[in-house]
Amino acid sequence: MPELTLPAPAKLNLFLHINGRRSDGYHNLQTLFQLLDFGDQLHFKSSDKLAFTCSDATLAGDNNLVLRAARLLQSYAGRPVGAEIHLDKRLPAGGGIGGGSSDAATTLLALNALWQLQLPEQQLLELARQLGADVPVFVHGRSAFAEGVGELLQAVDLPEKWYVVLAPDCHVSTAEIFSHKGLTRDTPVIKVAASLEQGTKNDCQALVCELYPPVKSALNWLGQFGPATLTGTGACVFLALKDKASAEAVFEQRPPGVQGFVAKGINRSPVFDLLPK
Repeated sequence: MPELTLPAPAKLNLFLHINGRRSDGYHNLQTLFQLLDFGDQLHFKSSDKLAFTCSDATLAGDNNLVLRAARLLQSYAGRPVGAEIHLDKRLPAGGGIGGGSSDAATTLLALNALWQLQLPEQQLLELARQLGADVPVFVHGRSAFAEGVGELLQAVDLPEKWYVVLAPDCHVSTAEIFSHKGLTRDTPVIKVAASLEQGTKNDCQALVCELYPPVKSALNWLGQFGPATLTGTGACVFLALKDKASAEAVFEQRPPGVQGFVAKGINRSPVFDLLPK
């Protein structure tokens, strides 16, 4: 098995509730992760050294999450291992749709197979938590209800919907939003069933719209067609629709210069169908 090519699917936060600030500075939250059938793609080839390239040269630096994930896993090999890794970047960076986190998770899963390490999922999840709060959900590989700082995952089967996702031309700082005094931090804790049955919200949305006018403009435009919502801390916004034709019809009307995509919600990551058995 000298080579592997695997997807890194995007995600949406269908809602995001901030329940309170923790003593360690992080926040307790609740969210519903919806995986999408659209994302980045990574190619892995066995090598005697570790090398990383990216279709977007600005993301090919030494601190990229893909490289960090590979180095972290390297330390568990117990022998010299390496790989040439190429990332075909399709998702906007800093969009709140999990691009970098999904890339890191796919890297952990791919190299675990390529290097024949046979680390169990629980151990990979522990490594994922060291890389970022959203990385575990992609290693878990299922649409999920999440609590804690996002690491407590409960798989859920969500009804099939299509999503219009728009990417405003700005990069929202997650650290800025979570440290801002204007962030709502007292939303009551809810149960999984309630999150599926009742109206929910994104507690970051009002603050992000205040600080980033392009996000507010995108939400206002998309809101003409239904309840548009911010995903994560943004900058991407989305609208759920019942079928592909409806989603594509809205997407084709988007304002000039606004990037984005149409994708179907999925409950299981396609990575698992492509990993060697």
